[in-house]
Amino acid sequence: MENFTAYNPVKLIFGKGVINQLHQIAPQLGKKALVVYGQGSVKKYQILPQVTNQLALCGIKFIEFSGIKPNPRIDEVRKAADLAKKENVDFIVAVGGGSVIDSAKVISLAAKHDTDPWEFVIGQATPTQALPLVTVLTVAGTGSEMNNVAVLQNNQTQQKLGFRHELMFPKVSFLDPSYTSSVPRFQTACGIADIISHALEAYFGDGNSPLADKFAAQIIREVMETGLKLVNDLFNYDLRARIMLASTYALNGTTAIGRGNTGDWGTHAIGHALSLLYDIPHGATLSIAFPAWMKLMLNQIPDRIRKLGRLVFDDGCLSAQEVIEKFEEFFQLIDLPIRLSEVNLTKEDAQIIEELLNKQKATGRVFQLDDSMRSAIVDYMAHG
Repeated sequence: MENFTAYNPVKLIFGKGVINQLHQIAPQLGKKALVVYGQGSVKKYQILPQVTNQLALCGIKFIEFSGIKPNPRIDEVRKAADLAKKENVDFIVAVGGGSVIDSAKVISLAAKHDTDPWEFVIGQATPTQALPLVTVLTVAGTGSEMNNVAVLQNNQTQQKLGFRHELMFPKVSFLDPSYTSSVPRFQTACGIADIISHALEAYFGDGNSPLADKFAAQIIREVMETGLKLVNDLFNYDLRARIMLASTYALNGTTAIGRGNTGDWGTHAIGHALSLLYDIPHGATLSIAFPAWMKLMLNQIPDRIRKLGRLVFDDGCLSAQEVIEKFEEFFQLIDLPIRLSEVNLTKEDAQIIEELLNKQKATGRVFQLDDSMRSAIVDYMAHG
C-alpha cells in the first residue's frame, strides 16, 4: 500500500428538505451572494426559489447568473467572474449538476484574481484565494459536490481539461435526492455511467490497495443494482438517494485511499474529446470509451480486469473479455451507447476523433497511451 494523505473539508448535508438549513449557514459566509445555475430547469422545477427564499430569509442580497451549459465552457466562467467582481459578492451558491458546480469552483477563484481563469486550468497561474462556495446538487453523477476538481472546456483552444486545487472544495453542499427526481431517463443513465467510470478510474489507479479496490467495486455494484431499477422508476426517492450517495463517494477521495494517485483518468481524456467535438453528454462518452479502453488493456492487465469481475459480479470464472462484455451489457440495459455509430458518428468522425486525441496526446496517469494505442481505442469505439 502506498503512503497517502486523506483530506476532505466539505460539510455535506443530505436528505429531504435540507435546503431549509441554508438560512442558518449563509450569514456565516457574507452578506451578498452570486447564485449560479444552468439553463432554466431549476426554475421550472421550483428548486431555485427554495434557494433564493432561504437567502432572503436571512437578509442575504443576491444576484443571479444563468446559462451554464452541459460540458461547461470557460467563456461563461469569465462572464460570471466579471459579474461577481462588479457586484462585489461575498460568496457563491451553485444550484445544479456537475457542470454548474465545476464552473462555480473556477468562478470562485477568478472572482478573487485579475488572472484569466483559463490560466489556472492549464497550470500557468496559481490561485491564492477564493470566494466561499455553497453547492445545491440537482443531478447525481459527477461527485463535484465533495471534491476540489473542476472540468472545463475551451472551444478556442480545443481543450477540455480537469483542474484540481484545494481552494475549490465547497464549504457546504446540500444534497436533497428529491431535487434529482426531475432528471430525465437518459440524463439519469448518463449520471450512472459517470459514477461507474469514476470508480473504474480509481480501480485502475496506481498502487496496491485491496480495501480501495473493494470500495470502488461496491460502489459499482450499488450503482448497477440501483441504477437498473431507477431508470424505470424515476420518482423513487430511495433509489435517487442511493444513487446520489454513491455518486458522492465515488469521487470524494474514498476510492483513492492507499493508492499512489487518484486514478488513471485516461478514459476521461478520451471522453472529453467526444464532448468537445460533438457536445455528447459526458456519461454517454464514457459508456463508449471505457469498454474500448479496457479492451486495449486486455493483454496488459488481464488479471486486474478479471479481479474486477470477481469483485463486481461475484464470478471468479469470468475471463477479462467477459468482464468487459458485462459492462457493455449493463450500459445497453440502461439505453446508453457503446459504439460511435449509436451517437450518429461516422467513419470520418472517428478519424477526426483520432486526430484530436493524438494532437492532445491524450493519455492516462498510470497507463501511457501512444498514437497507435489511441488509434486502437478509436477503432474499438467504432467497431467493438
